Amino acid sequence: MLLKGYSKVISRPRCNSNFESLHCIVRLNEDIRGALPYLSSLLGGTYIKNPPSVSLKVHGRLIGVHPDRIAINALRDEAAADNVIHWITEQINHAWENRDSIDPDEGMESQGKPVALEILKLLPISNCGKCGHPTCMVFALQAAEGIHDSGDCPSLDPGGRVTLSRYLGQFRPR
Repeated sequence: MLLKGYSKVISRPRCNSNFESLHCIVRLNEDIRGALPYLSSLLGGTYIKNPPSVSLKVHGRLIGVHPDRIAINALRDEAAADNVIHWITEQINHAWENRDSIDPDEGMESQGKPVALEILKLLPISNCGKCGHPTCMVFALQAAEGIHDSGDCPSLDPGGRVTLSRYLGQFRPR
């Protein structure tokens, strides 16, 4: 077993403490960088070689797995966090224990990250709140982190969705 222990911190998004969803950061006791290519291959994630990480979108939530931590968003409550943590830690250990029978993901070099201000320029900047965020800037920040995509802004017209999708697409694996 590779991953034996961790600690977790659960919080509400800082931008609006009234949000229903929670975020969770799981600090790992062991360095799991060797398991990342196998985990990505096993779960169909996106593996970035440098800096090493695996990004997964599972049941509407984004999970980022790094050598020393796991970040999970869009959690309903602490019980949901515990369920996801249990699942992902089992997957990490399974991938590591079965690495001899899993073709590792070759990964890709980082393409950089989208810039929140560039995303904001492509949004209607109405601060309508229809996306669940108090401002378009909060939406843009989360889109830059991969939490949202062009279809998640209800106020964006079809042409704007295409433009935003093209911008975000240049940072995704090809």
